[in-house]
Amino acid sequence: MKKSILLFSAYLSFALAGVISDAPKVTDRETPKRGSNIVASYHTSIKYAKKSVVNISAKRVIKSANLNPFNGNPLGDEFFNFFFRDMVPKERVEKSLGSGVIISKDGYIVTNSHVVENGKDIVVTLPNERKEYKAKLIGSDPKSDIAVIKIDRENLNYVKFAKSSDIKVGDIVFAIGNPFGIGETVTAGIVSALNRSGMGINEYENFIQTDASINPGNSGGALVDSRGYLIGINSAILSKSGGNNGIGFAIPSSLVKSVVESLLKNGSVKRAYLGVSIDNISSNLSSYYGRSSGAIILNVEKDSSAEKGGLKRGDIIVSIDGDEVKDASDLKNRVGLHSPKDVVKVEFVRGKKLYSTEVRLGGQGEIEISRSEAKNYEGLQLREINAKDRLSSSLKGVIVSSVLIDSKAMEVGIKKGDVIIQIGNSEIGSLEEFREAWSREKERLIYINRGGSIYLTLL
Repeated sequence: MKKSILLFSAYLSFALAGVISDAPKVTDRETPKRGSNIVASYHTSIKYAKKSVVNISAKRVIKSANLNPFNGNPLGDEFFNFFFRDMVPKERVEKSLGSGVIISKDGYIVTNSHVVENGKDIVVTLPNERKEYKAKLIGSDPKSDIAVIKIDRENLNYVKFAKSSDIKVGDIVFAIGNPFGIGETVTAGIVSALNRSGMGINEYENFIQTDASINPGNSGGALVDSRGYLIGINSAILSKSGGNNGIGFAIPSSLVKSVVESLLKNGSVKRAYLGVSIDNISSNLSSYYGRSSGAIILNVEKDSSAEKGGLKRGDIIVSIDGDEVKDASDLKNRVGLHSPKDVVKVEFVRGKKLYSTEVRLGGQGEIEISRSEAKNYEGLQLREINAKDRLSSSLKGVIVSSVLIDSKAMEVGIKKGDVIIQIGNSEIGSLEEFREAWSREKERLIYINRGGSIYLTLL
């Protein structure tokens, strides 16, 4: 049995290795010579990458809110439906446009999660082709805004991943995408800054900032270096007007690669959890500790990985596995790149002295009922409550992380963020209890905690 598991693991590693190809390591940088009759151009460098960027359109069916004030009252429902039923649209269709990047010759494509989020029909158009390909959603990670889709097509051009750790501020970069749906477009710029976080765009942020124009429709497209290798996935712009102000953000290739591999392997991303509340070192504390970098621990959760590893309130975490921790956001990103049960070496400062410990990371309570499994539960994707979700120590149940489009759960009004606390006569405290109660009940009365108010529906 062990031999079979090892052979399967080896096969899986080999299969995943064939999906993503690594670019050669950067060894030097060149500047065009003066006085030459040669025009400086990157046409040849990026022409292959251009062939790897696709247009993506996704149709979303948006359900209208229930405007019936008599909901649940038979006489009131009859009155409302008789007079107002045809005046209130039940749903509307929205279409999103974005870009994607082919990462394998057999049709795997990476894009932004928000481009395909809740997409009912995802359609891909290849460069210089009119034929449309229906795409299958392989997995999505809204916290990093990365998703993987796949089309049935072979022998495609695909990009190679450069190491984002090789990128320097001032490097020339190109943003390739499909802005406004007008067709493939390439814009040029430089790397303006690295490791941008705290922008409030994604939960996990470590952006490359660039002044290459990134416009609507560029989302999910490629940011490539002067060799044509992928250094990031274009994600967002900073603009009050919606126009381009020369401040664009791309998700670095290292984070993209980690998320993509997890989505291909598991269909979801299960991140590690340290179990601490953290903050940056303020200016007045930096003089006391003699340092401004690192993440200071404000609280340690009981029975967490941090507590078991000996970490305490007031410790400053300065490195993970030998890599410097710059601030609280950096620590969150570094821990988030790991999987539950990974063992990491943590260096920390306590009382102005440097210590180290090994910590076995825990799980974060990520989605446990996946998109594919949600079909068995009338469209409900669920996860268990973690410490961040608790409004009080007594909050129990399971959290609705997503509701599938056109599902029965959506029809009866269950929403993302609802907490299912009881099914029939069975109180719910975990996913295991949810599954058991679900299998027992034929007509399922679902009790929901929504912002402290309790609702009841039949599912």
